[in-house]
Amino acid sequence: MVRARSTERRAEIVRAALEVIAERGYRGASLSAVAERVGLSQQGLLHYFPTKEALLVAVLAERDQWDTGGSARGDGGWRIELLASLVEYNAMRPGIVQTFSALLGESVTEGHPAREFFTRRYTQVRASMAAILRAEYGERLPGGLTPERAAPLLVAVLDGLQYQWLLDPDSVDMPAAFGDFLALLQPSEAAAAENPSS
Repeated sequence: MVRARSTERRAEIVRAALEVIAERGYRGASLSAVAERVGLSQQGLLHYFPTKEALLVAVLAERDQWDTGGSARGDGGWRIELLASLVEYNAMRPGIVQTFSALLGESVTEGHPAREFFTRRYTQVRASMAAILRAEYGERLPGGLTPERAAPLLVAVLDGLQYQWLLDPDSVDMPAAFGDFLALLQPSEAAAAENPSS
């Protein structure tokens, strides 16, 4: 019972931290602001998360859990259509995407507490994207790239679209643009005519 309450309280703190970071950015988000939002003293919050860094990593991990529905990335269980669904889902929650994008942008600076998290995450995501591409296209994509060579490009499109959409949502239709990118991965009609058996 006590453990369940503690888990629930931690989840509440993580949600509040997401809101505060979305409003103020990581550097402008203080532990006291998060504590106030959940009705705790700063000392009380430190009982659940002893440092701001620990809270930040919990926020990032929670965001990934929402995206994957709790399943681990890189297990090869995802299909490319699910990536398109994830892009559509993200378009409905700009606050979460903004928080992630802001933290990602800040994490490239030396000594940022999220740098290790994002470095590790991108290694896992690239492996997962390679597995998705391999399941869809085999050992070579229509343009000739291997799944491992194409995976960083796929990740770059996903994250780059998020930044463009956040900056100008009226001009960038993120789900439609990702659909256009997926269309580029399909074999051309000319290539298909030359290789009818493929």
